[in-house]
Amino acid sequence: MTIRIAINHNTYYKFDRPTKIYPHVIRLRPAPHSRTPIRAYSLKVTPEEHFINWQQDAFGNYLARLVFPEKATELSIEVEVIADMTVINPFDFFVEEYAEAFPFEYPDQLKKELLPYLEKKPQGPLFKKLLAEIDKPEERLNDFLVNTNRRIQELVEYSLRFEPGVQKPEETLELAKGSCRDSAWLLVQLLRHVGLAARFASGYLVQLASDEKCLDGPSGPEEDFTDLHAWCEVYIPGAGWVGLDPTSGLFASEGHIPLACTPDPVSAAPIDGFTDECEVEFDYSNVVTRVHEDPRVTKPYNDAQWAAILKLGEDVDKKLVDNDVRLTMGGEPTFVSVDDMESAQWNTEALGADKLRLAKTLLLRLRDHFAPKGLLHYGQGKWYPGEEVPRWALGLFWRTDGEPLWSRPELLARVDKDYGHDLALAKTFGKKLTSRLGLDARFLQPTYEDALYYLLQEQKIPHNLEKLAAKAKNDLTRRRLVRLLETGMDKPAGFVLPLEWDLFAQCWRSSVWSVKREKVTLLPGDSPMGLRLPLDEIIGIDEVPRAPERDPFEPHQPLLKREAYTDGSAHMPVPGSGVASTSPQPAAKPSEKPAEITGGGSTLPIRTSLCVEPRDGKLHIFMPPLYALEQYVAILAVLEEIAAELNAPLMIEGYEPPRDPRVTKLLVTPDPGVIEVNIHPAGSWRELVANTEELYLSLIHI
Repeated sequence: MTIRIAINHNTYYKFDRPTKIYPHVIRLRPAPHSRTPIRAYSLKVTPEEHFINWQQDAFGNYLARLVFPEKATELSIEVEVIADMTVINPFDFFVEEYAEAFPFEYPDQLKKELLPYLEKKPQGPLFKKLLAEIDKPEERLNDFLVNTNRRIQELVEYSLRFEPGVQKPEETLELAKGSCRDSAWLLVQLLRHVGLAARFASGYLVQLASDEKCLDGPSGPEEDFTDLHAWCEVYIPGAGWVGLDPTSGLFASEGHIPLACTPDPVSAAPIDGFTDECEVEFDYSNVVTRVHEDPRVTKPYNDAQWAAILKLGEDVDKKLVDNDVRLTMGGEPTFVSVDDMESAQWNTEALGADKLRLAKTLLLRLRDHFAPKGLLHYGQGKWYPGEEVPRWALGLFWRTDGEPLWSRPELLARVDKDYGHDLALAKTFGKKLTSRLGLDARFLQPTYEDALYYLLQEQKIPHNLEKLAAKAKNDLTRRRLVRLLETGMDKPAGFVLPLEWDLFAQCWRSSVWSVKREKVTLLPGDSPMGLRLPLDEIIGIDEVPRAPERDPFEPHQPLLKREAYTDGSAHMPVPGSGVASTSPQPAAKPSEKPAEITGGGSTLPIRTSLCVEPRDGKLHIFMPPLYALEQYVAILAVLEEIAAELNAPLMIEGYEPPRDPRVTKLLVTPDPGVIEVNIHPAGSWRELVANTEELYLSLIHI
């Protein structure tokens, strides 16, 4: 992939009278060693009556010698260069082993050949001071060149200077500013004084506007730009001549097209000659134009092509509508880090702290655009063999009717922030939740880690806990044990509330779990509490039939406004009636149900449950699997009200809202080396384009 450009460099002299033009030397043809591929070159000179002699000077540069036999009233020199701006890695070169460390000595024969480029001019005190600062022993050659080049860029302020000639290095240092040729000549002399062969380079500098703004530095020019420029080239054994641009502090790349490279600036002048005495009007222009662009990642299409694609998408949409075809399309684009190219999380591993932080920031930006009043959900993602813990899945859910699913974003906790939430807050929160759902507080049961299991593990470790901590970073089981030993084995890990919506009684039901070990003991592990509940140990659980899933083709009534659900009721139709209740109902009486119900309770254990767990300084709410979206919405409304009352941001995790056309979701998940975004389905071409563009805009600003 490349961009082909045309440089049009025109120089005009208009004389006030017919004037004799003496022979001129033109050095405006790309040098033979140009790394930028040159596809075409042309030189047009006026007056047309002239003689031209192409030759190469003593240093291999192309030059044209012009002879004008007659007087003329004008002189014009028009140059066109066609070049391919193929990306060049300026560090893609080999260095002979003896030259890898600086300082080094050129072999005798090579040094003899490089003598013109080793000539040192007498210098002043400022130059000698700078020379003493940079002339350090035993440094990698590449590092020395990078640091020295950057040092000149920092010391000398760039300025336009139209006076002829080049400043002496001492003058440039004293003024602390100069043109590109002044900085280049200063660097040439510095390198020669430390024993490196260097030459002055004159040529074209081409800078093209970036397709996208740079994420971690200056983006360069706003528009395509070219002009005559000067830099330095140093001779590196094994690499040859390598360009250094002290004006920018960078190595020369595809944008540096050399015209003349010489030991002294006087031999590199682009135009050299004179005329008889006269008044002259001078003008010049130097422009760059893109003549061809291959499709590339940052600009796969030009404006005309993109307009045609958009029109085609709209035409297809119209045909789908005309034929009553409904089509939705999402996407799963993946992204890598712009800053970290080396760590395992951006190469081979799925999980990583930095990846989680970036994913959360991305999700918040997408939330702000797509669903400011949506729900942020921290769920369990894929879990492949060999992975110690499941992957996370950050979800964004919102109602399609525009009503808030979660109205106060500040009450949703960040995954990377410690709020200081503890067990006491979890208990207070749980009691308020049972009250708002019309349930007895006795149904909120504490859960405990498996002390016997961890005590057995404790017997297997050294008595010195410091040794344990030293090994903890490589052993997930040991990390769990350390955490448990720090918090205490006799303290609850959190609270569980068995929970189920009674469609007939139109109320929430709960139960007290009776377990064989007398208290609810979690399965050992590092996952959220809701994934480690001892469901198999609940007495009578086998007698409870599993609730059927809702028919996906069942017609849905519109959801009520969010405020209607803050009473805790799901407001669902009573089976067979087709009418939704508008107010919460009291707990059903025993005569109304086969199972005995008292105080919102059931004699049979309820399998599904909501968990309240303080973890990592945040209050985590593990949502249960629910039959209908209305039930999920009702619980969310109650949770938000309690969170506001206690000023306690929550982390919502566990089961996602039931699949339902009245709610839309977007997921950000990890895969080995990347972050994957499962963008929500779009119902039209325009919507798909808008969703994709917004995703990429959000990524740019992270």
